[in-house]
Amino acid sequence: MSILIAIIEDEEDLLELLEYNLQKEGFESVGFLSTKNVENLLKEEDVDLLIVDRNLPGVEGSDFIKEMRQKGFLTPVIFLSAKDAEDDILDGFLKGGDDYITKPFNMRELILRVKAVIKRTKKSEEKSVQYRDIIINIKAREVLVNGNMVELTKLEFDLLITLIKNKNIVLSRDYLLDNVWKDDALFQDKTVNVGIKRLKDKIDPNKDKNYIKSIRGTGYTLC
Repeated sequence: MSILIAIIEDEEDLLELLEYNLQKEGFESVGFLSTKNVENLLKEEDVDLLIVDRNLPGVEGSDFIKEMRQKGFLTPVIFLSAKDAEDDILDGFLKGGDDYITKPFNMRELILRVKAVIKRTKKSEEKSVQYRDIIINIKAREVLVNGNMVELTKLEFDLLITLIKNKNIVLSRDYLLDNVWKDDALFQDKTVNVGIKRLKDKIDPNKDKNYIKSIRGTGYTLC
């Protein structure tokens, strides 16, 4: 499985150098000269790591990460910054950083730290699942939507997990019956439709997020 790393760095030459070296190590990488469009990427793709400069146009990098954390994005972060004072480094960790590298830096050390953070975070990834602003703690069976706890039944919880783990795939009603309901219910024509409606009412009560899309005559998928 490929590892996707997003880099936010406003020095174009350094950004290209980082992308080149990460790709040489077998990672997929995408670069940004500012934080613009980064949130959209986090919503649409499974980003495994962010490498973030702090001196960015328009917003301080650690403030951007703090904002992303408040919105529920748990993507690991390595700050790469010329801010090397002890208070700056502590501030970076307090605002959501998982590691902090000061400039100037050794490229080999950065690659090793990238691998270490990914190895550490990948070990625990199955403990939680995230989609947009929905975070699920699998072990505790807790669901947070935009930071707020949402109470789901066992069936609704299993249905949401199944949809998230198969995002961008249209799941048929038969598939959902076989993999979510299993032998727990007497199936009727509208069983899945009712289950989906109840789930949507709980995770999107204002009906403005449109997480789940109905594909007429086929099934359901996450938007």
